[in-house]
Amino acid sequence: MNAPGEYEAVIGLEVHAQLLTETKLFCGCATSFGAEPNTRVCPVCLGLPGALPALNQRAVELAVRACLALGGEVQLSSVFARKQYFYADLPKGYQLSQHDRPLSLGGGIDFSVDGAPRRAPLTRIHLEEDAGKSVHGAQGQSLVDLNRAGTPLIEIVTEPALGSSVEAAAALRELRSILLTLEVNDGRMAEGSLRCDANVSVRPVGSTELGTRSELKNLNSMRFVQRAIDVEIARQVQVLRAGGRVVQETRAFDPETGTTRSLRGKEESHDYRYFADPDLPPLVLTAAGLAAAREALPALPSEVRARWQREHGLSRQASETLSAHPALIGFFEAALAAAPSVAVKLANFILTEVLRGAAEQGLSMSFRVTPAQVADLVLAVEARQVSGKQAKEIFQVLEADEAGQSVAQVIAARGLRLVADDGALSALVAEVLAAHPSQVAAYRKGNHAVLGYLVGQLMRRSSGQADPRRASELLKAALESETGS
Repeated sequence: MNAPGEYEAVIGLEVHAQLLTETKLFCGCATSFGAEPNTRVCPVCLGLPGALPALNQRAVELAVRACLALGGEVQLSSVFARKQYFYADLPKGYQLSQHDRPLSLGGGIDFSVDGAPRRAPLTRIHLEEDAGKSVHGAQGQSLVDLNRAGTPLIEIVTEPALGSSVEAAAALRELRSILLTLEVNDGRMAEGSLRCDANVSVRPVGSTELGTRSELKNLNSMRFVQRAIDVEIARQVQVLRAGGRVVQETRAFDPETGTTRSLRGKEESHDYRYFADPDLPPLVLTAAGLAAAREALPALPSEVRARWQREHGLSRQASETLSAHPALIGFFEAALAAAPSVAVKLANFILTEVLRGAAEQGLSMSFRVTPAQVADLVLAVEARQVSGKQAKEIFQVLEADEAGQSVAQVIAARGLRLVADDGALSALVAEVLAAHPSQVAAYRKGNHAVLGYLVGQLMRRSSGQADPRRASELLKAALESETGS
């Protein structure tokens, strides 16, 4: 929602995306999720005296890929700085990040809301290391797990240019799809590998001056992003209407109560006393390396959607859903290669049937059927070998079958066939008309809506094997031939 009445919202996002490396940003500790607390640590990520950082090249490659895909101007030279603050889960007493000389400047996230194009311009993208994790409430204690300390992140910062929670959530969904497609991030918000902070302010409608912002920290689901922003907009409007003043601060969203609460006053950059890290030289890239990285970029979700709509006639809504995850793109593309003549029907079948049994696991998705099986099934319906109803029955068999039967084998084993012979259908038409004289009379008096009922009765008599399209044509012809119309 937007701010109600005389106020409008202004929203900016800060997205922290964990890079898909096997080791941390400045040491060789593993980044795997779910390990026992404090077992993925070493002198470097613990900040022990004398330990020196060494930059992870793979992290740089992934970060550059994201910057290029988002249209950023990648800097040939960038610098790591010490962002200094005290917290229990920050073992060094500072976080290695990039401040005044980040990896990339500018760029943007192009997305749509109800088909209308939108853009979230980016301020910057920079590399940084993650902090550890504080666990509060364990037997009345606060515990610290430093397994995440030093994990490589990129922080993607948008301009304050979004006007509603709907726009913010849509931009974040598109960003997640892009990062998944690039294989830069696994998109697992629940595990903390993709986290979003939202800077929210409100101002009088028509004003060009930004209001005082609150930063909503660590929103870990798309739904919570939208809910938290709506709640915070309403809170700030209520404060202003009551004659109060919005305080610049960091707030947390509580999904249980549907409220935000103050955590601390919002720091400014000077509060962190940034300075260039003396143990790390500038990160220097080459123009040739950037050109090669740009050349290696895969087709982005927006490009895939545009091609599907242009070449295959898919609807906007279908193409947006099918392009939300790279594994789903691959599944549809494989099915499309086997049956390009029925692209729209393939898309609809995948959306209505296949996705119900699919399970997403980060970068991968598991499907209970293969693209080839789906293509063969849709082609069988198109060739009028089986009906749409029979296709759903066949699909259920394929989903449950571990032997990997083909569509043809299931059709043969179950004796499924579509009755399209006019002789057999005409006999069924005669039976239905004789059995339902009141509906026949109603049709002939102008109530043509009863035709659907009569078709349903014919399908029942044929145990669902009649061709419904041809059955409808023959029923209509029989009804109208005796009325002289």
